[in-house]
Amino acid sequence: MGEPVPPALSPSTRLAVLLGDPVAHSRSPTIHNAAFRALGLDAVYLACRVASGDLPAAVAGLRALGVFGANVTIPHKETVVSLVDRLTPEAEAIGAVNTIVVETDGTLVGANTDAVGFVQPLVPFERQLRGQPAVILGAGGAARAVAYAILAALQPSRLTIAARQREQAETLLYALAPYDPRGVLHAVALEEAAVPMIREARLLVNATPVGMAPHPEATPWPHATDFHAEQVIYDLVYAPAETRFLRDAVVHGAIPVGGLAMLIGQGAAAFEHWTGQAMPLDAVRLALAGT
Repeated sequence: MGEPVPPALSPSTRLAVLLGDPVAHSRSPTIHNAAFRALGLDAVYLACRVASGDLPAAVAGLRALGVFGANVTIPHKETVVSLVDRLTPEAEAIGAVNTIVVETDGTLVGANTDAVGFVQPLVPFERQLRGQPAVILGAGGAARAVAYAILAALQPSRLTIAARQREQAETLLYALAPYDPRGVLHAVALEEAAVPMIREARLLVNATPVGMAPHPEATPWPHATDFHAEQVIYDLVYAPAETRFLRDAVVHGAIPVGGLAMLIGQGAAAFEHWTGQAMPLDAVRLALAGT
């Protein structure tokens, strides 16, 4: 089946958008348009490819065009922090914005719903993960939200940030230091130095775009023999739904968690910011199943 048609348009139709590059793979239009339609809201959600150099103009244009809400995705989540008028406490703590609320007076409020969206699929595994070591692959805007969420929700014994360049991981570590009173954050290069941490981890998260279409056979960690049955392996990539990273997890007995659940969770929180209403999740899941 093809992409569901958006809600019918009218002269009073309100607009919400996704700002990122690339955006062709995004399922967010399916999610939000299904929610608008189910609730009878006269609104439409469009994905807009925005190059990095055009981001300031695109954000300023939200006011001019009467957009009431926006999502922000790779690679703009950190850059957009300086382009909004104020931040929610979560966005300020994380240092990244994935949701913009345009208030009635034109004020742009930067929020971050990635953290709450990340935690929701882990609720069934909370008991086995709480107080255990965890590893995040990547150190960008998504990794910041994931690290913040893990520190707050799971209180790990150690949380290792592994990035291609150790300096990137250290930057994230310093940014989150105020939220790490127990000193459990560690930074390493995404090389052999990360091997012991990954083997010991009970939660391993891919917070990079590696494995995203059109390169579904790529993986952020090719040494799959490090995976084992006592791990939950979580891939934030959701297109494709079954990445090589997750397939490797299944082969070695680990519990796989795909990125679509997080996408729905963060989207539901953004939707509530914009509309004041709960997202109709059954309608959203039905729409996703049909695409």
